[in-house]
Amino acid sequence: MEYQKIARDAVYNGEIETRSSRRIWDYLFSNMFNNVMIYPQIWEDPEVDLEALEIQGSDDIVAIASGGCNLLNMLTENPNSITGVDLCRAHLALNSLKQTAFSKMKVYEDFFEFFGKADSERNLALYKENLKPYLSEEDQRYWDSRVFFRKRITAFSRNFYRYGALGNFIGFAHFASKLFGVDPSGILKSSNLREQKAFYEANLKTILFHPLVRFFLKSPLALFGLGIPASQFQKLRGDREMFEVISDRLERLACNYSVKDNYFAWQAFGRKYDTQYKVAIPRYLKKEYFELLKQQIQKISMHQITMTQFLKNKAEKSLDGYVLLDAQDWMDTFQLNELWYEIDRTSKLGARVIFRTAAEDNLVKTAVSPGVLTNWKYSKEESQRLYEKDRSAIYGGFHLMKKVSNE
Repeated sequence: MEYQKIARDAVYNGEIETRSSRRIWDYLFSNMFNNVMIYPQIWEDPEVDLEALEIQGSDDIVAIASGGCNLLNMLTENPNSITGVDLCRAHLALNSLKQTAFSKMKVYEDFFEFFGKADSERNLALYKENLKPYLSEEDQRYWDSRVFFRKRITAFSRNFYRYGALGNFIGFAHFASKLFGVDPSGILKSSNLREQKAFYEANLKTILFHPLVRFFLKSPLALFGLGIPASQFQKLRGDREMFEVISDRLERLACNYSVKDNYFAWQAFGRKYDTQYKVAIPRYLKKEYFELLKQQIQKISMHQITMTQFLKNKAEKSLDGYVLLDAQDWMDTFQLNELWYEIDRTSKLGARVIFRTAAEDNLVKTAVSPGVLTNWKYSKEESQRLYEKDRSAIYGGFHLMKKVSNE
């Protein structure tokens, strides 16, 4: 299929070594990307994104959709429009399910039961009565199709966030931790950062330095569940051992931000959201935004296409914000220049572009032609300040680019 070819082309980074073992990893990842839900919840902090984007009511934004949390969180700021693009069929089906829920579910408690708790048998009835009749035939087929004899939609009766590539990766990490006698959810009982740090030092840190774990993390396959292809694996690792990189990122997640309101920590260490107090949950799941999002949900449109191809069909100076997630880590120099040519062409004066990188450095500044970036300023200090606030803790850098001229 055409989308499978596009996904393979996105994964196969031409500037990274092309020995057969790398090509095998790329083939495995691209097939997983085509057929598997990667992110039941995406791993970018929306509060950081919203502060960087400074969304206005007239703004038109395009974003890589992934699991859709970012689109819905941005919608709470009431922009003019949001366009989501993604190649993964599973991600598009999940976005459609969420948007349909906002359109058709009348009661917040039902919505939170479905997407917040995501572990109730009642959710199957909610799907059948409130969602399925309003989905496209393609989306219905996706959610009603079977994986290991169970319909995909039944994941919402068994804690949806434990599934998909990311959910399975976290589940495996919990299984491995318990083999070492450690229950990661214990950190969620901490009252302050000091207690979180003590739990990390006494329990989680020691696991990552075990010889078996260190050996396992040498393979790109180890991080497929995080949505990291082989090319990004190399950028993430750099000149270090992978267990050291993962240890640094895990320590940041465990020790730098209070678990009281960090829903990334709840998903990583507890495999769920804070469903009792509803503090450590994304914006779009909070009751105060439910009616607003119901009113605004038609502002979101979805397309199964690459960001670059989407932008080629847009008019000049038509967009205000771009959310690239970490997609540029997958790209070679040609792809990056092609993307930024279209960003420059389609962006209005004052437009903002945000993205994350596995490594610390802003790869755009080194890989994209200076001529393409003539109109752009890299907000380095602001980027670093926002990176320090990013509770997801998985990336090496957060970057903000601003369009400062239209020459």
